[in-house]
Amino acid sequence: MSMPSTIIVLCTGRCGSMTLSRACAHLSSHTSAHESLTHATGPERFAFPPRHIEIDNRLAWLLGRLDMAWGDRAAYVHLTRNPEEVAESFTQRANQGIIRAYRQDILARSRNRAWKTPLIEYCRDYVDTVTANINHFLRDKTHVMDMTLETMPEDFDRFCDWIGAQGDLDAARAELRVVHNATERTA
Repeated sequence: MSMPSTIIVLCTGRCGSMTLSRACAHLSSHTSAHESLTHATGPERFAFPPRHIEIDNRLAWLLGRLDMAWGDRAAYVHLTRNPEEVAESFTQRANQGIIRAYRQDILARSRNRAWKTPLIEYCRDYVDTVTANINHFLRDKTHVMDMTLETMPEDFDRFCDWIGAQGDLDAARAELRVVHNATERTA
């Protein structure tokens, strides 16, 4: 089976997805986007073009439909970061975005216990859940690559070789040295 031209990056969020997106923007062989179809529903939610790199942490909640839409016709990257650092980053954003939805709506009864369970426990649970979902989804896929924030410069070069990427690789590598979308730590 030849290498698919559509690459889908799955992750928890808070793991370098924006940084990877900024680096991929310097590739001329592929288009790339970060959460480009989050507004779409139905089949349009998965209408990624050929020679495209889509980076979207929300796809981890749509894996059944992603499998029906793409299955083994796409290549997949599992982007990770130290799970405790991801959970800690989410604690700083607990009242917004996906982590708020996870705490208050997916774990709906947690609203009544929010003052009893430390916030970090919800964030750790989210990271564990999303990681397990992604690992389960990827178990039977042919074209899979792991990438971590901690080794992203080396992994990015391996990724570019893997997909046959071309473009301004020096500019792409420079983006990897910039911290994009960082969470400011509060005391």
